[in-house]
Amino acid sequence: QVQLMESGGGLVQAGGSLTLSCAASGSIFSINAMGWHRQAPGKQRDLVASTTSGGSTNYADSVKGRFTISRDNAKNTVYLQMNDLKPEDTAVYYCYVRYNDRYWYWGQGTQVTVSS
Repeated sequence: QVQLMESGGGLVQAGGSLTLSCAASGSIFSINAMGWHRQAPGKQRDLVASTTSGGSTNYADSVKGRFTISRDNAKNTVYLQMNDLKPEDTAVYYCYVRYNDRYWYWGQGTQVTVSS
């Protein structure tokens, strides 16, 4: 069984910053990748950022230069530093983990709301 503990969402004004964190625990032998997707009302869930065990990162074009993903391997935790937030960043942010070379698991989601 795997658990993902997400935290850090909330309400912020445009131009502000938030940091999301997601800690994985449970029956995990190895983590292959962790990252974040987001889903706004009426829209599909899209990738925001991801990081692999090898240290490579990937970002959606809309967040490049504003968001930074990082990982603490010792804590099985991934962070998403979000700067210069815009109203269009408003969404539910979902953490995910790919582990043991074959499994995926999603967190419950955390709401991020950016007011104009």
